[in-house]
Amino acid sequence: MTMKPSRRHFLKGLGLAVALPAMESLMPATGNAATTSAAGPALTAAGDPLRSAFLYVPNGVILPKWFPEGTGKDYKLNQTMKPLEGLRGEFQILSGLAHSNGFAGKDGAGDHARAHATFLTGQRPRKTAGSDIEVGVSIDQEMAKHLGHTTRLPSLELSCDGARKSGSCDSGYSCAYQFNLSWRTKHSPMSAESNPRLVFERLFGRGDGEERQKNFDRRMAERRSVLDFVMGETKSMSKQLGRNDVHKLDEYLTGVREIESRIEKSERFRDLPEVEMEAPAGIPKDYAEHIRLMFDLLALSFQTDSTRIASFMLAHDGSNRNFKDIGVSEGHHSLSHHRDNQEWIDKLAKIDHFYVTQFAYFLDKLRSLKDPSGASVLDNSMIVYGSGLSDGNRHRHDNLPIIMAGKGGGLLETERHVQLKVEDRTPMANLFVSMMQKMGIQDPDFGDSTGSLSVV
Repeated sequence: MTMKPSRRHFLKGLGLAVALPAMESLMPATGNAATTSAAGPALTAAGDPLRSAFLYVPNGVILPKWFPEGTGKDYKLNQTMKPLEGLRGEFQILSGLAHSNGFAGKDGAGDHARAHATFLTGQRPRKTAGSDIEVGVSIDQEMAKHLGHTTRLPSLELSCDGARKSGSCDSGYSCAYQFNLSWRTKHSPMSAESNPRLVFERLFGRGDGEERQKNFDRRMAERRSVLDFVMGETKSMSKQLGRNDVHKLDEYLTGVREIESRIEKSERFRDLPEVEMEAPAGIPKDYAEHIRLMFDLLALSFQTDSTRIASFMLAHDGSNRNFKDIGVSEGHHSLSHHRDNQEWIDKLAKIDHFYVTQFAYFLDKLRSLKDPSGASVLDNSMIVYGSGLSDGNRHRHDNLPIIMAGKGGGLLETERHVQLKVEDRTPMANLFVSMMQKMGIQDPDFGDSTGSLSVV
């Protein structure tokens, strides 16, 4: 059988299209990703997909326990970043970047709304509680505008918070600014999905929302997995694969089933009377499990080249979630105004450590997944992790806590601490311009950028 020159293959069943990771056996006879030398938009020099993801954590960090000791490659990870010790070769730390539009001007109070709204846009949001919202196109959507046509999903927007699109949330700012990280236009946010079940169905379901719901209801009634409906195609596909790819397919489908089982478990436990019902069925009660489930789905979307662009809001800025599982019963936002209370500072450092631990889980997951060239999915990614506030106590928007993970298909240097002068307030938008250029997009005027970030 002669395969068409395509990177994407699907196992299709009733209302389903289970995307597969790229495999050598299914590459066109004229060449494969390992021997392709010319890079194209959002492709590495080896022909692998080049991905970008933007991850947001709220309320700033405890800076003395965040930034490492030393610069360049000669640095020592501080307390908060210790979970990343085994991944040192996979990321770089950037200090000194700023969002000047986050600071109060004539707008007055509202730093949490501005921190969130500026993070991926670099633009100052209009202060309004009405429908006349305005900020700017976010970097992920700018990328999607140029590259989204290359994948089944132009971009993927995830969250662990419910959506709020109207009303006033922070000192007269619309809730839209604080509960949306991604903006398609300066007036229109991209709603993020917080329910893992709905993300799963979006990745594997075919048809419109109504059709996907109908097929989902049938699977639930019959208590069958998505994999049950593609079993015939799975057997047929396996006959076309070499030994290594058969093993890769088996590992992949096992991973899909494991994610599906975790979602089903969350749905079952939501039916128990002692469980608080503030979240829809499918959302784990345990916050860490919720984050990791979303990270696994994001990794799956990258592995199968379903999308190359994503954003993930782990929590909105100003979030007052507590972290009883790690011994912090007070709300995050309340603690962030610590006024130099050492007990509160120590509790905030625990929260920072918690978030970095989840981030390390995601990086390790991406590192375990391989592209056709042999490079990891993490090698071929640019993952930005950070917050729109540095010091939550003083509401600072400079010297932001930013980590850039992945090697960008060989275009990024890792295992170093890049320290920019804080007083220069180098726009974070400069980092985004550099990322766009590496994705094959030329757009030097993004946000409040003054050009590309030469050190990246």
